[in-house]
Amino acid sequence: MRTPIYEWHKENGGNIVDFHGWDLPLYYEGILAEHMAVRKKVGIFDVSHMGDIVVTGPDAINLMNSVLPSRIDTIQTGKCAYTAFLNESGLLIDDTIIYRISNDVILFVPNAATTEEVLSWLIANSKKFNVKITNLSADLACFAIQGPESIMVAKDLGITFPEQFTFSFQHDKYGGKNGINGKNDLIVSGTGYTGEPGFELIVDAESSSKWWSAAVDSIRSHGGMPCGLGSRDSLRMEKGMLLSGVDFNKDRDPYECSVSFIVEKTDGFVGSEALSERKNNEKEIFRGFILDGKQIPRHGFPIYIDDRKIGTITSGSISPILGKAIGLGFIDKKYMKSGNSVAIDIRGKRSNAVVSKPKIVP
Repeated sequence: MRTPIYEWHKENGGNIVDFHGWDLPLYYEGILAEHMAVRKKVGIFDVSHMGDIVVTGPDAINLMNSVLPSRIDTIQTGKCAYTAFLNESGLLIDDTIIYRISNDVILFVPNAATTEEVLSWLIANSKKFNVKITNLSADLACFAIQGPESIMVAKDLGITFPEQFTFSFQHDKYGGKNGINGKNDLIVSGTGYTGEPGFELIVDAESSSKWWSAAVDSIRSHGGMPCGLGSRDSLRMEKGMLLSGVDFNKDRDPYECSVSFIVEKTDGFVGSEALSERKNNEKEIFRGFILDGKQIPRHGFPIYIDDRKIGTITSGSISPILGKAIGLGFIDKKYMKSGNSVAIDIRGKRSNAVVSKPKIVP
């Protein structure tokens, strides 16, 4: 599968790799350069492989309230929120950003690898509700513009933000062909996956190349560059952000994943009974790890205290900001305190590390 601007990536030096069946750029100039561009200036990511599912109808909010642990009914129109879909066992199927476009239109963005699974799961749980569920993933494109200079890029694109824009969005019309609820749409949201100021654009696929080209021109004029999957991963790891299918895969609950803030209700949603039983009984907690050297801990590497295994790494990278290897993973609750010394087995050799909060780089 390819995004609407695949040819641009190919023609402009994108190092193309297979990512869950998608041909996407791993990097252009290099992961380190792109990482630092986002931290210091601004970068742009093509995240059009992410899903776009729209729920419309008089029961749209009631349906989403019945399947999610967050209070969807309290999200104001024009606001969005981070939450997650749980199975009957109270374990994360996928995390998502949900947008309340109106009282009867909800958009949410699942991860690329789980879009079809989440869509089927939602349809199966919608039988009692007066809604229409539409998969617009092939009709829309999404670009993430991230970094301190992102506000300058927005101005170049003719976009103005209110003062408090984080987890808010603007929903405007323009001359596109396909869009949410059958209309031509532009969504600009104060969201991202890097921990930097920024915004994301959701546009129709047909118009996407014009938006991308205009954004890239602006970004380069402000000292930034287009970025690939590699820097997106290292950026999110420095900030302790979960990656679906890597840090969790229907094997962890929100409490274990250190995202308990998404659980705003005690009952009335899929998995609520099981989740209630799991609360305060978690044995392992999601944490960050800062290693002494630059040997990268990979998914599945064990964590030790003395000769006792106390956890497992789920993600690892070099932190360009710290100049050290870092990891994310799950550790025995007894040893979760920041500053605790542990050892990570990297191909048979122990590497010393300290525990940190998931947000490794403040």
